[in-house]
Amino acid sequence: MMTFTALTTLMGKENAERLGEAMERLMPEPTGIGVFEVEDGSGLWEVGGYFIERPDAGGLDLLAAAFGAKPFVVSEIPETDWVAHVKRELAPVEAGRFFVYGSHDADKIPAGSEPLLIEAAMAFGTGHHGTTLGCLRALDRLAGEGFVGKAVADIGCGTAVLAMGAARIWPGTVLASDIDEVAVDVARANVAANDLVGRVSCVEAAGFDNPELTGAGPFDLIFANILKGPLIMLAPDMAENLQTGGYMILSGILNEQADEIISVYAKSGINMVQRDEIGEWTSLTLRKDF
Repeated sequence: MMTFTALTTLMGKENAERLGEAMERLMPEPTGIGVFEVEDGSGLWEVGGYFIERPDAGGLDLLAAAFGAKPFVVSEIPETDWVAHVKRELAPVEAGRFFVYGSHDADKIPAGSEPLLIEAAMAFGTGHHGTTLGCLRALDRLAGEGFVGKAVADIGCGTAVLAMGAARIWPGTVLASDIDEVAVDVARANVAANDLVGRVSCVEAAGFDNPELTGAGPFDLIFANILKGPLIMLAPDMAENLQTGGYMILSGILNEQADEIISVYAKSGINMVQRDEIGEWTSLTLRKDF
């Protein structure tokens, strides 16, 4: 069975989302629409649709013109093993000393790097997203400055890539938690695949609401790559569970949300050390001063 894709790029998130909505009214209808930021800081967005019938070229041309997008490129594609396709296309990610890769790229691990195996099917937390990449870079920078994490927690861990990064470079057990049971199962599978069983402990928890977490704190480093709302809600608990002089690496924050996050945490004596932007996402390194 043949399917079709129609892809274009244009500037701006709002414009891209509106174009995606407009594509839903095409005939024949797309079976799916995706709107993605090209995370290179350019402000460019990609909009694409999947079709089981050849899309209307005239309709696509009109939409591209109406929204100031490049002409759509229509491709005919055969039935595809998408997991295998993603494995071929998903390139490894380097973030300082860390090398995040799929098993299909095991032969590409650079000498002297800290390898982190995350399979391509584990979409969020592969290192390709600006939030995960920013956190790994912040971890690399802290370690490069001589900081050694002795008590580390990864709150909202997803694939546990950040927890595993810390366990790769420092002794001791790192705690990784997530509110989602499936995410915890994924995290445990990744820990096993990276030979870090016994070094990274994965638990199901909302914030710090788990006896293993409360018993291990306070921490000298806390990761939280989640979203603005939960970060604000968790601020008091984060402050309570961080040692004086300890660090936080926070992300899941849109650039325009960063000032509010910085202000909220400053009220608890947790102040900004470093602010990094990758595309539309900000990662913050903070330190507890009192």
